[in-house]
Amino acid sequence: MSEIDPAVQALQAQSRVCAAMVAPFSAALLDRASEDCQAGGETRALMAPWADAALETHLKLATPLRWLAALHDLALSGDDLALASAYPEADRPGDNRAAWEAARSAMGRDGSRLAAFMGHEPQTNEVRRSACLIGGFLTIAEATGLPLRVFELGASAGLNQGFDRYHYDLGPAGVWGADQARVRLDTDWRGGPPPLDAPLKVVERDACDRKPISLADAANRRRLKAYIWAEQRDRLDRLDAAIEEAVAAETNVRAQDAVDFTLSRVTSREDAASVLFHSVFWQYLPPQSQAALNAAITAISAGASAAAPFAWLRMEPAPANMAVMEIRLTVWPGGEDRRLGSCHPHGAWIEWDAAEAG
Repeated sequence: MSEIDPAVQALQAQSRVCAAMVAPFSAALLDRASEDCQAGGETRALMAPWADAALETHLKLATPLRWLAALHDLALSGDDLALASAYPEADRPGDNRAAWEAARSAMGRDGSRLAAFMGHEPQTNEVRRSACLIGGFLTIAEATGLPLRVFELGASAGLNQGFDRYHYDLGPAGVWGADQARVRLDTDWRGGPPPLDAPLKVVERDACDRKPISLADAANRRRLKAYIWAEQRDRLDRLDAAIEEAVAAETNVRAQDAVDFTLSRVTSREDAASVLFHSVFWQYLPPQSQAALNAAITAISAGASAAAPFAWLRMEPAPANMAVMEIRLTVWPGGEDRRLGSCHPHGAWIEWDAAEAG
């Protein structure tokens, strides 16, 4: 192939992102995959379902992350000892050259297994995204003075459903949550503090996902881990703690389309603030589903009142830069759309716009 096609460009772009986010092992594997894909190797075969996709589509559907996670899943399973032994562990950094040689063999031998993994959209369920959303929940609690009913779209395994049971260290902004919390989240908080003294209490929670991950299944728990970059042990440790918390709390996620869930489950109710929320979810919806969901939100907001407010909280890629997330909030009645801040995709830093957030 003489031209660099979109699949190769996407792999290269994801490699740069991993390198910038201190994931050198993953970046090196993606670099080798891009070269292999350009040469028509095994990586090209795994990218075949998106052969006609533009670069923007590859990035939107996260095809490089699917490839990276499929190999990580195989390594975590222990079914490929050569691959597993080359991956990072708590006591070793990993050998990306040996990992690539094992990966190339695995793609030739276990291509159908890897392709099946890649066929489903990413379900990262990054628990530190709760640190990005907690300021929004506190803002809603402060503004309404009411307990919250929370409804999550694209919830995966539902780990962010337990956001109110976590402990948050927001650096100079302060701390929030129980000292004895099993899940402890820190972040590089920039800007003024959110309203940490707001009376936040969750009285109802519900969630949906097109294909929810049942934490009772070991393979499902492994899938969640697979989407975390193998060298980032702190993220893996947080995930383990959040899984333990979710299992203990008997967290449940409905197997339901987001539009159907919103139409059938999300309502406003007196004496509580009803909150629809999601994180890194919107981009995976087809345009017709985005339009239908917008219509459903408009219909729900029409029934909101001061006694029964409705809020829409989201953490999604900024329009001009998908590597940075925006935290936005709309509360009805009123319907003012507010940009509360921006954040790292994994919650490593949060820039809180205190003036905008009020």
